Amino acid sequence: MKRFLIVVDMQKDFVDGALGSSEACAIVPAAAEKIRSFAGEIFVTFDTHFDNYMETAEGRKLPVPHCIKDSDGWQLSDDIADALSGRNFTAVEKYTFGSVKLPELIRKSAGSDDISIELIGLCTDICVVSNALLLKASFPEAEIAVDEKCCAGVTPAKHEAALETMRSCQIDII
Repeated sequence: MKRFLIVVDMQKDFVDGALGSSEACAIVPAAAEKIRSFAGEIFVTFDTHFDNYMETAEGRKLPVPHCIKDSDGWQLSDDIADALSGRNFTAVEKYTFGSVKLPELIRKSAGSDDISIELIGLCTDICVVSNALLLKASFPEAEIAVDEKCCAGVTPAKHEAALETMRSCQIDII
């Protein structure tokens, strides 16, 4: 079985920047430890926007510029970058909540092997749930799990609601 860890948007703007929160800061040590100890292939998503963010559909509904490509807030949290240091990983830029490219990359890497996928990151109720559901739809027979201690939502209540949604869609919550 080939194992994959998906590290979703552990970027400075989501941890302690423009859209950061105390809950996001609190999961960084557990997420970094998960990365360090994971035996398998790692994919890291980067929420990626550009200078025209405020003119986009997302920018009109969430008028907080964040994760502007190559800005400091677009970079990984320092502790996450340290955990990935020396590790092989595939960076995946995504321009919306879920990456349609991610399942293709995993399929290419897995070949004919059975797979298991674990997701960690930010925000549980937006990008984590979006990617988890895309992966479940792409790999309906695969073991897909989300480590709730390595995720945080926009609010604790939204985090819990997203976990419940994923449970309803047969994604394991660990």
